[in-house]
Amino acid sequence: MIELLLLAGEDLVDTVSDALMELDALSVSVEDADAGTEAEQALFGEPGLPPPKGGWGRSTLRALFPTEEAATEAATLLLAQPWASEVHVVAMQPVPDQDWVRLTQSQFHPVEITPEFWIVPTWHEPPAQARRVIRLDPGLAFGTGTHPTTRMCLRWIAQQAPALAPSWQRVLDYGCGSGILAIGAALHGAQAIDAVDIDPAAIESTQANAQANGVTLRAGPPELAQGRYPLVLANILATPLKLLAPLLCGHVAPGGHLVLAGILERQADELAEAYAPWCRLEVSDQEDGWILMTGRPGTPA
Repeated sequence: MIELLLLAGEDLVDTVSDALMELDALSVSVEDADAGTEAEQALFGEPGLPPPKGGWGRSTLRALFPTEEAATEAATLLLAQPWASEVHVVAMQPVPDQDWVRLTQSQFHPVEITPEFWIVPTWHEPPAQARRVIRLDPGLAFGTGTHPTTRMCLRWIAQQAPALAPSWQRVLDYGCGSGILAIGAALHGAQAIDAVDIDPAAIESTQANAQANGVTLRAGPPELAQGRYPLVLANILATPLKLLAPLLCGHVAPGGHLVLAGILERQADELAEAYAPWCRLEVSDQEDGWILMTGRPGTPA
């Protein structure tokens, strides 16, 4: 297999991608040509903020072809197009044959939350000391346990469960992603769990992961969340968390707990300020520049 690398400006990326596929490329991927430099551009913003620029100023296109002859012919035909004067071939290089399934699996290992609580991909055996195990494979929805925000939420659940279990029969996982927090709560005693997300893929992923772990829950859009819950979990991002402050606090039962993640250390003060009318937030954990904030609505700052 041969990889053809090209450089193109923002206005030509779609045209070049389409042309490569018409020239029998097996696949085409697009990357920021300035990634890792000061000129790197973010394409994905946070909900609640103005959208970032629609495309990178310069893009690297990686096209795979079955043979060198096919790649050479495609490059020649593409560069002959009248619109291709600003398209440049960067390299043409062989791609070694690999067992891609095995390679992908090798990048995901069991994740320790506590010595007794682990996240384990299905192709691994759980550690001997694991008493509670979430079986989870990488998928379309966020939340595999490899990110600090997920680990901190699960660690909070594991540490607080002995004291909270008698009273936290209802749990809300707001922005559930893969459903990993909802599943973690179920493994620690929660009985009635609502997991909500605006992304249909996340809802589907949550349902599948819950079934794979023998967990019963309800998954659906945000409208599914009704009433108040002794525990509300939200691992999203700072801006939507600020916008959702009255809604999330309104879902917490009297004396209940609110657990928020997806927050950078430098965002702690602005989150605390946003929630101050309803709840006094405190930093309960931190890892790799991310923090976990918790509070009990009804105790304003």
